[in-house]
Amino acid sequence: MKTDTPQPIHLADYAPVPYLIDSVDLDFRLDPQDTVVRSRLTLRPNPARSDRGAALVLDGERITLQSLALDGTVLQPGQYRVEAQSLTIMEVPQRAFTLEMVTRCNPSANTELSGLYVSGGVFCTQCEAEGFRRITYFHDRPDVMARYTVRIEAEREQVPVLLSNGNPREDGVIGGTTRHYAVWDDPFPKPSYLFALVAGDLGSVHDTFTTASGRDVALGIYVLKGKEDRCAWAMDSLKASMRWDEQRFGREYDLDVFNIVAVPDFNMGAMENKGLNVFNDKYILANPETATDADYVNIEAIIAHEYFHNWTGNRITCRDWFQLCLKEGLTVFRDQEFTSDLRSRAVKRIADVKTLRARQFPEDNGPLAHPPRPAAYIEINNFYTPTVYEKGAEICRMMLTLIGEQAFRKAMDLYFERHDGEAATVEQFVQCMAEASGRNLAQFFTWYTQAGTPTLTAEGQYDAATRQYTLTLEQKVKPTPGQAEKQPLHIPLGIGLVGPDGADMPLDLDGVGTLNTPLIEMTEQRQSFRFNNVAKRPVLSLNRGFSAPVMLEANLPTADELFLMGHDSDSFNRWEAGQRLGRNLVLAAYRGTATAADVSAYAAALKKIIDDAATDDAFKALMLLLPSESEIAAAIGADVDTDKVHAARDGLRRAIARQLAKELDDIWVRTAEPGPYRPDPASTARRALRQTALALMVMGNPAHGIKAALAEFDAAHNMSAEIGALGALVQIDCPEREAALDQFHARHAHEHLLVDKWLLLNAQAQGPDAAARITRLTQHPDFKWTTPNKVYALLSGFVGANPAGFNAEDGSGFRVIADAILKIDPVNPQVASRLATGFRSCKLLNSSRKSAAQAELERILAEPSLSRDVFEIVSKIAAS
Repeated sequence: MKTDTPQPIHLADYAPVPYLIDSVDLDFRLDPQDTVVRSRLTLRPNPARSDRGAALVLDGERITLQSLALDGTVLQPGQYRVEAQSLTIMEVPQRAFTLEMVTRCNPSANTELSGLYVSGGVFCTQCEAEGFRRITYFHDRPDVMARYTVRIEAEREQVPVLLSNGNPREDGVIGGTTRHYAVWDDPFPKPSYLFALVAGDLGSVHDTFTTASGRDVALGIYVLKGKEDRCAWAMDSLKASMRWDEQRFGREYDLDVFNIVAVPDFNMGAMENKGLNVFNDKYILANPETATDADYVNIEAIIAHEYFHNWTGNRITCRDWFQLCLKEGLTVFRDQEFTSDLRSRAVKRIADVKTLRARQFPEDNGPLAHPPRPAAYIEINNFYTPTVYEKGAEICRMMLTLIGEQAFRKAMDLYFERHDGEAATVEQFVQCMAEASGRNLAQFFTWYTQAGTPTLTAEGQYDAATRQYTLTLEQKVKPTPGQAEKQPLHIPLGIGLVGPDGADMPLDLDGVGTLNTPLIEMTEQRQSFRFNNVAKRPVLSLNRGFSAPVMLEANLPTADELFLMGHDSDSFNRWEAGQRLGRNLVLAAYRGTATAADVSAYAAALKKIIDDAATDDAFKALMLLLPSESEIAAAIGADVDTDKVHAARDGLRRAIARQLAKELDDIWVRTAEPGPYRPDPASTARRALRQTALALMVMGNPAHGIKAALAEFDAAHNMSAEIGALGALVQIDCPEREAALDQFHARHAHEHLLVDKWLLLNAQAQGPDAAARITRLTQHPDFKWTTPNKVYALLSGFVGANPAGFNAEDGSGFRVIADAILKIDPVNPQVASRLATGFRSCKLLNSSRKSAAQAELERILAEPSLSRDVFEIVSKIAAS
């Protein structure tokens, strides 16, 4: 068992560094096994610190110090101390001074992919959150912002491309050698986590973007050679992002060049390093033969996200890692708005809420719950979470809802003006919102500091005699780790009262008058709102547009839900009504109380929607999808039998598919590919409906559905069609599924991104031997334990997309994942800890499953050399 229990870091202990770093000069002599880094830092005492004469303590790990000089004088061993994670210089001048160091590292041995490492023969860095300390000794924290000049030297033939942050200053050949160099200069101060270097034998594509002020910016996308023809969509997405940020937020790009590099080995999706974004190549490479519609949409969104960080993350960064949601939540909100403007706003909102419910709600409801701005952590890499990202974005959206578009833009302009070049806090951001709008947001700020998802209970009463409708709301947040007591939140709620004719009724709020904006604000634990002049009994449509990230319990009669499903003018709540009905039907099947009449009424409501020619195909596809098995388990709340959940949900899907058999066949005929593949919104929507229909056809009439899926698979001329057909087949245990999976691998074994898709499809495959399939595939030559994408596809895919398999009653699913965590942890703790979060909802399960999961958690904790990353996650789950 691990004996040296890691200790948490607390927000309350924040203090500025004793010494600021103004400029950094780095000289890299690249070698795969022995890279030499020469660093020259210009430092000065921090005027924000009252204590003078403190020792200089710099972060550093897994590097070898070769030499150290202060103001040109070489320091002797007695003047400094090197420890496993730091360099301490006992005495430094109380004025500006320079520090020169030479360090060495081994990029090829860096399997954690943090710091400087080698991926596919390419030198690459990943410094967020604390990777720069693996390159040189430094104040490796976000509030130390410095200007960087970087010289890179390498073998010219093996490493012809040399890239870093900022603008290129010079390059050349080193006389009498086979080596060359390049110098890059970044004029904008940045923290060390935004430093980047990429060097290798890369192919590239180039373009130009002309800014609103008329400057030409050189754009480059660098990929492994032979992949250049798959960069066009990424380049188009980059230019669209740059144009949108100018138009929506008035933010123009500030350097002469903007480069993107795509590598196959990367722990995250992408990284916003100033002027040199580094991407997991799955979020850059796309053509119709290798990328699905989902890939095209993700590439567009993630490129936008990383580009938008140039202002919300780079020009203004976060003061400390506790403020991570300041840059990530705000930037997720911005990329969501970007996609909404380019595609369907209604469909995007639904997609974002589905992601929030699948990823963040379970986190808020379990042992890993934490506020968007946490008060403590053990390992910062564990806090790149759905709460920080997705819930952080929802908080920004609520502020927009509360203060309005005009005031929000004014607040953003004030934020950029006031804090450009600074490391800011969440308080400073919210203060800009308050000043620009004139609103008091003190209570609203609790969203940042309080964990847990609020449950909102709504009860409406209509008095026909007085023509008044009274809505009584009550909010409650369950205790979460470290927060037993909860405060009422300031909750903005979009509202509609829908009349019998399906039209919205006027909102005449007692004491206020007619609402210009259909919005009410809840600030108390229990609160009532009375609406006057309500001519007839309305149907309540609350939390329209998902205006607040709450769990709503309105307990509407089934007839009212069916009415909203067919008539609500708010697309989100129309979908939401369908989701509530679907959830209730699955729960009824799980409990043995389902009736054929209720299922028929639900199917009839779906029929009306899919028969409506005016309704968007993407919206129709979303309406046909039931809540996930994980959402159903969360609704049950305790003693969950995941096999029964799976059977109940599949049973309802079969019943719906049989009642809508003709309509599904009609969709199948109507949505056939009319010509060459196009990733535009309309074509993407059509394919989404087609694939959703196919999945239901396979469930409702397996012989007919399997035949259609195999025909689609054999004739597919784009990857969306191919994956759609396979996705339908993996739902059921049949020989055709196994043959198609084998055929897919045989077709695409040469393409690593398609091998990842094959692994994910296998992970989703239903059946009693699901865990054995995963074990077998970890031994496949195409699976690599050291490649994050392979681990995420197979193992995270199994945990997230195959609840029945992962939560198998015999414990085999838990065991295979625990084995994987123990195997990966010594190689890449970040990947291992992310995999460990899959156990977070096990406390909802019945006793046999819960005991099996607990045994595996304790087995993991018994490992003496367990990393901080995995210890933090597993110990919290095991103790809950």
